[in-house]
Amino acid sequence: MEDGKSTVRAVDRALDILLCFTTKTDWAMTEIAEHVGLHKSTVHRMLATLEEKGFIERDRSTDRYHLGLKMWELSANLSRSDDQATIWLPEMERLRDQLGETVSIYVRDGSERIRMQAVQSNQPVRRVAPVGARLPLYAGASSKVLIAYSDPLVQESIFGDPAWLYSIDLDHYKQQLEEVCLQGYATSFEERETGAAALSAPIFNRTGKLTAALSVSGPASRLTMETMREYAPVMMESAKRMGTMIL
Repeated sequence: MEDGKSTVRAVDRALDILLCFTTKTDWAMTEIAEHVGLHKSTVHRMLATLEEKGFIERDRSTDRYHLGLKMWELSANLSRSDDQATIWLPEMERLRDQLGETVSIYVRDGSERIRMQAVQSNQPVRRVAPVGARLPLYAGASSKVLIAYSDPLVQESIFGDPAWLYSIDLDHYKQQLEEVCLQGYATSFEERETGAAALSAPIFNRTGKLTAALSVSGPASRLTMETMREYAPVMMESAKRMGTMIL
């Protein structure tokens, strides 16, 4: 059994590292070590543990660290009004009322996407979108947005993941991602589920970093490709407004 004082000191150091992210969103390991006054080898071990548990994520293209999705799971149990999912609700409801379909927010977690927030359509026939649901990245409009605006190294890691559906024509899929970046939105028509369609646009924060994908989904009988193209400017404008609400 570890000495009690050593265990408490380790916890104290880990919390000091996490508290670094109250002042800025991403840090290099050497910056953290200097900020908290610890040796780089100690910080490296701490970061590795925090990353393994999902509290910290490392951007392998820049070797910088930022908070992980586990923080979302913790914050979901807080009674707060200033987290992103809550801040965006009024805009999501406005968009739902304007377009008449279910509105969702997705973020990427490895080879999956997570529905972080949803506002259900008032239509009698609608897509039910449970918050917290994990879905594969190889299908869906929001998946295309989350992949299209990711770093090329991240994209390659996604395509090489065992969870990726290898029956997909990767060259064709990459062409779709290029189109997403050119037009600013993505569509899907019965890709994951028969009879369902979706339209998605990226949400960038005020520093220009992709934060999430805003999605509108519904029956393919209502969300035809023509209808989704008409809705696209409205979606992109909503996503832009939502991006101005966060750092």
